[in-house]
Amino acid sequence: MTRTKSAIVIGAGFAGLSSASYLAQQGYKVTIIEKLSEPGGRARLYKDKGYTFDMGPSWYWMPEVFEQFFNDFGHKTSDFYELIQLDPAYRVFFSADEFVDIAADSAAQEALFEQFEPGSGAKLRAFLDDAAFKYQTGMGEFVHKPGLSIFEFADIKVLKALFKLDLFSSIRKEIRKKFKHERLRQLLEFPVLFLGAKPGDTPALYSLMNYADLRLGTWYPMGGMHMVARGMAEVARNQGAEFKFNEAVTKIVVENGKAVAVETDKATYPCDVLVGAGDYNHIDQKLLEAPYRNYSEKYWNTRVMAPSSLLFYIGVNKKLDKLLHHNLVFDEPFDQHAEEIYDRPQWPSKPLLYVSCASKKDPVVAPENGENLVILIPVAIGLEDTDEVREKYFNYAMDKLERFCGTSIRDHIEVKASYAQRDFVEDYNSFKGNAYGLANTLLQTAVLKPSLKSKKVKNLYFAGQLTVPGPGVPPTIISGKVVSQQIAREQR
Repeated sequence: MTRTKSAIVIGAGFAGLSSASYLAQQGYKVTIIEKLSEPGGRARLYKDKGYTFDMGPSWYWMPEVFEQFFNDFGHKTSDFYELIQLDPAYRVFFSADEFVDIAADSAAQEALFEQFEPGSGAKLRAFLDDAAFKYQTGMGEFVHKPGLSIFEFADIKVLKALFKLDLFSSIRKEIRKKFKHERLRQLLEFPVLFLGAKPGDTPALYSLMNYADLRLGTWYPMGGMHMVARGMAEVARNQGAEFKFNEAVTKIVVENGKAVAVETDKATYPCDVLVGAGDYNHIDQKLLEAPYRNYSEKYWNTRVMAPSSLLFYIGVNKKLDKLLHHNLVFDEPFDQHAEEIYDRPQWPSKPLLYVSCASKKDPVVAPENGENLVILIPVAIGLEDTDEVREKYFNYAMDKLERFCGTSIRDHIEVKASYAQRDFVEDYNSFKGNAYGLANTLLQTAVLKPSLKSKKVKNLYFAGQLTVPGPGVPPTIISGKVVSQQIAREQR
């Protein structure tokens, strides 16, 4: 293939790998410039003393999105990693003495609901049937639209669907109309945490996440989520893309309304097309000179961001029998934790926890008879991140985990590391230290998200979790495809 036009992609996360692969497939000479030493962005690995940890994403939902990406290049996911379904999908702790396991089987899920509230099994089935329509419409119609004009949604089929998608009601309202028991409400509101907003502020459209959770299942790529990034990087290379690692972009050079080059701390790269697949705010506000920025500082400061995270990577030289691969600790009121993230930003007083223990299914991520724990606490953005604060929450998490597991853990720790806001900023140029991107509120949906296309630089485009279709690994993979399709339409 003769490649006459060059494309630069800033960032080798999922969105960057996706957009680079599709652009190279179109015939562009693609160069991916990455600040870090490996592909994957947030989906990096941390290794120490025989323990391996996924540093970022750990939930593998919407498996068809991953499969479709690899299919587009003549591959299957199985060409790059072994995918297994987790059953049970995850465990939810309500106290040290009470927990429930979410089975992969729909009949078992309905039976679980019946234990808490008679008649709720049939209600769950109806709720998920409705969520299936939202999923099929949302994933089939909406996520592949570039979000550049309201007229993208003027198709009669789409307009009819809009009225059935519950965009103007909250998911909390819809769940609470149907289910009375607080445990069931918590179980159904949980997936919204991945969207970065309170259930009361998230459109009921996003019950599609419940469908993804309970009907499509929870999966795991053996070796960890980084295996997906490695596979995507291999696809990009096979298409002809070239990687430049350990290079930080310092400036986008604009001449006559076009991006003509990208400067890094090591070199200058000319380009015909540029995709910013790193942090949108950083590219817009720091790499472009003021006349070429898409948005004002005020615009960015008024966006509703998804939370940040405080993460601990813990290697333990004993087995913890009470844990599954994925574990949610819901022993404290969610509303209070959410208020301390969104309404009164502060370090949480009684946070909920997520605990990953991939060694339950994957023997390569921990030594024999050991466990690799990743503990995540969602927190507000823009907080002061000190070693003292991290240690306080490490002890909080350990106290709780030892109580719930009924055994000592601290005395068996061989590896301990933490990751929080200052690391997100340093490693990913993350706006205000956010971990998940832009919250999926009604006023930040579709055309109301930051645009994937620059209004002032005619060959500059954006991909990733701060633009369409939104946060999460599957949406960012789709984002790369959507932006490459837009480039194909405009940059002939």
